Amino acid sequence: MGDLRFSETVSGKIADRVLVVSIDNPPVNATSLSVRAGLGAALDHAAALDAVRGIVITGAGKTFVGGADIKEFDKPPEAPFLPDVYLRIEQFSKPAVAAVNGAALGGGCELALACHGRVAAPAASFGLPEVKLGIVPGAGGTQRLPRLVGIAAAAEMIGTGRALKAGEALGIGLIDRITAEGLVAEACVLVASMADGELRRSGALAVKPASDAEIDAVGAKILARARGQAAPAEALRLVKAAMTLPFNDGLAEERRTFLRLRESQEAAALRYVFFAERAVGKVEGLEKTTPRNTRCVGVVGTGLMGSGIAVSALNAGFQVIGVEQSEEGATKGYGRIAGILDKAVQSGRLDPAGRDERLGRLTVASDLSALRDADLVIEAVFDDFDIKAGLFRRLDEVVRADAILATNTSYLDPDTIAAATRHPERVVGLHFFSPANIMRLVEVVNCARTETEVLATALAFAKRLGKLPIVCGVTEGFVGNRVFSAYRREAEFMVEEGALPHEVDQAMEAFGFPMGLFAVCDMAGLEIAWARRKRQASTRDPNARYVEIADRLCEAGRFGQKSGRGWYAYPEARRTVDPDVTALVVAERRRKGIKPRSFTGNEIVTRVLKAMADEGRALLSEGIATRASDIDLVMINGYGFPAHRGGPMFTAGGVDT
Repeated sequence: MGDLRFSETVSGKIADRVLVVSIDNPPVNATSLSVRAGLGAALDHAAALDAVRGIVITGAGKTFVGGADIKEFDKPPEAPFLPDVYLRIEQFSKPAVAAVNGAALGGGCELALACHGRVAAPAASFGLPEVKLGIVPGAGGTQRLPRLVGIAAAAEMIGTGRALKAGEALGIGLIDRITAEGLVAEACVLVASMADGELRRSGALAVKPASDAEIDAVGAKILARARGQAAPAEALRLVKAAMTLPFNDGLAEERRTFLRLRESQEAAALRYVFFAERAVGKVEGLEKTTPRNTRCVGVVGTGLMGSGIAVSALNAGFQVIGVEQSEEGATKGYGRIAGILDKAVQSGRLDPAGRDERLGRLTVASDLSALRDADLVIEAVFDDFDIKAGLFRRLDEVVRADAILATNTSYLDPDTIAAATRHPERVVGLHFFSPANIMRLVEVVNCARTETEVLATALAFAKRLGKLPIVCGVTEGFVGNRVFSAYRREAEFMVEEGALPHEVDQAMEAFGFPMGLFAVCDMAGLEIAWARRKRQASTRDPNARYVEIADRLCEAGRFGQKSGRGWYAYPEARRTVDPDVTALVVAERRRKGIKPRSFTGNEIVTRVLKAMADEGRALLSEGIATRASDIDLVMINGYGFPAHRGGPMFTAGGVDT
């Protein structure tokens, strides 16, 4: 029998009495209306033919099923509904086996769970990431997964949204077998072995028991990571409900929760963030520009930032040449990079062979001439104009004429740095965030004379690193540090007016930030910002409001965690409120004649958010940022703004959702 067509996106073929159903809905085989209808039609066909003893469901291309169709995100659900299709698969009288050829995410993972057996390729992965969109699985995931893998494993997987590789999925019992070759054929063999026996329906299984301590430990981990977000807590509740509710009642409660959360502000914010990330790659003027081929990357300076950049480039497959000022420095730089890779091996994120392969692409030298063949050179040296400009002049004498030079400066003017070179058109900003091998954000700074091809290449490079690149224009601090500075100023204003540092931090942490402003400053160190303020003192507007409390702290030798004292004290490395800081704040208020008043947590949050949004609007009006959503992504991915709040611009309103 030839190919069968069940819908525009679902086809089939009968081989050895098995109906092999293929989902072909690029780019990720999402569970669109066409896919849902096609699966239903395939079940009808298999049920009607006695010659068919079972079905195998697989995905076309490199993905099994990547989740819901984003085109349907904000539309009312349309029949056939996904939970009904999956329940029909589970209750089907003939064996149904999932041949998981790639990513099975969200509804794709739930499809596999609804089948009676699961065979996976080594490249397959499994995840239920719905909490990252402010919702919970809505097609049986919270009820079937605990019955297959146990409460603790299911809660961790659903509550965090973490994806599992095939080997881990096999280890916890999510899948039955892994096969490197002949995936569909192996799935057909599994169908044949099930044909005459009782089918293993996930919903009919007893939930694997777990101790209260084990469940509590997983729950505490999930809630700590949630930072006030509702969906992870609801996911945990639903997984626990699988222990007490009958399966169908559990499905009904899951669906009610899914529909309720889908209409929440948190879900709207996270959908906005999802679409914002898809928009960042659309840069006006680059539509027809082809990036240059980049094979070899140079990194000048292999300290904390430079070594992180080097590791990111090694992980992405680039040849990397690090440069330090001396042989001793080069040896230490190599050691730092190797040390980061060693930690990845120790944590299981990398195997020894992968580490050795990466180190085989790494050279760390003590002479800039080692960069003569580099396609892209990133400087990660001390953030001082004379040092960076001098380095770029020397690079002019060494690198190829078509090599790109990138500055990692945080606050200096990259246009001025570029002007120090003979070819400013090849200079671009690549502002990484520390630690660069972990932090996802990169601000790609389009300098005044940067060629479009150079900008396109920098953008493509950052994407290949797996980063989230946000293109912006030149301004002091770029997008992130300018908005963060507005946050800091407003927080310091409130401290001067009557709030205490720990009260500001508590309010922002309750809002969802992982750390408050003053705790972050202590962690980063207060002396760097102090030095910058002293450099700017001569040009500061004398009529502008200026809070001197941070200066007083630094004058007293309170530089943050590294000195054991800053905005807080750190006895035994524990952050504690320091009465000496309170006394200093009170003295500064008295000196300025400020009568203190109390602040509510809501007032603190409102003022901070307004200050951030006002600065964001200024960035848009100046043309530094292209989209309000770009500003939100910078603050979420670089500064800890809670994603489920959408970012300062989203929170302030006036952005498309």
